[in-house]
Amino acid sequence: MVNAKGYISSNFTKSFLTIFLPFFLIISLVYLVKISSLTSKIQISFTELITLYSYAVPDIIFYTLPLSFIAALANVLVKLSTDNELIALYALGLKANKVLKGLLYLSILFSLLLMAISFLGMPLSKQFYKSFTTAKKSEAKLNILPGKLGQKFGDYYIYVKEKKKDKFSNIVIYNRTDKNVEQFFSSLEGKLNKKNGVTSLLLNDGYGYTYSDIKLQQAKYQSLEVYDHNQKKNFQFEDIIAYWSKAKTDKKIMHRVLFFAFVSLIPILALYPVASFTMINPRYQPNRSFIVIFAVTLLLYLTASSLEKWGTLPILILTLLSILMFGKWLFKKRVEKYF
Repeated sequence: MVNAKGYISSNFTKSFLTIFLPFFLIISLVYLVKISSLTSKIQISFTELITLYSYAVPDIIFYTLPLSFIAALANVLVKLSTDNELIALYALGLKANKVLKGLLYLSILFSLLLMAISFLGMPLSKQFYKSFTTAKKSEAKLNILPGKLGQKFGDYYIYVKEKKKDKFSNIVIYNRTDKNVEQFFSSLEGKLNKKNGVTSLLLNDGYGYTYSDIKLQQAKYQSLEVYDHNQKKNFQFEDIIAYWSKAKTDKKIMHRVLFFAFVSLIPILALYPVASFTMINPRYQPNRSFIVIFAVTLLLYLTASSLEKWGTLPILILTLLSILMFGKWLFKKRVEKYF
């Protein structure tokens, strides 16, 4: 019996990798295209691109692994059935339920892996991703280019003729404080300062003008410091417990918890329904593995989506128990009764 479990597990592993790797690569390409679109807003190097991709890996695994498990499970059971290998195991005295027990252990391991990814890996990776992009966007705001019009620094529009590192020359700043009041500053030189997370532009030797419909004011200054008050605060990381504890008051996070929990348990939930239609006698029962994969995947993910929108904890528990009981009943009626 041990050898039979090992043989079935070995076949499942080969089938799973054959399905999972192409799915993983295809979804990875989608994420890479999405990450590459950020280059229109921020400048990132190839190393930073790979770093951002690494933050997306938990998401990719989480969404591809359950589907790959269902497809691999259906394919391996159908293959063993059509090759008459399951029939041989039944003839040796192994019951169908015992044959499936090795795959049950695998489904539990897959569910535990998905739980770890969804409740530990994904919150951290999303925070790393958001922190990285926030920092890069903040840098992009400070990347003032010489000779370019329409650049913003806080509430001000700025134009510089020349730039050397953080120092500028021939600077012009425009600001509209009110509907009828505008400000205009010019300076021979200036530089960027950053202190305690607040960025400012220090101007030297210039003139400032404030004008409205009825008056014009002029001022000469030796130094003038303009602050960027629109900068976002640095991203604050949350530990796992703090992150998920918000589910008590935030319905959106609570629904996310329900969705993650249900999807993580899909390998266990799908085991008996899939086996009910793929552990067949090839002489009398046709191969409907594609229909089984499609139907089971569709129903489980529709249920997960419904839980994410309208679910509660009691509904989740009731749904899980109902699917498990129905799957077990279906397996007993279609397979265990005969084998």
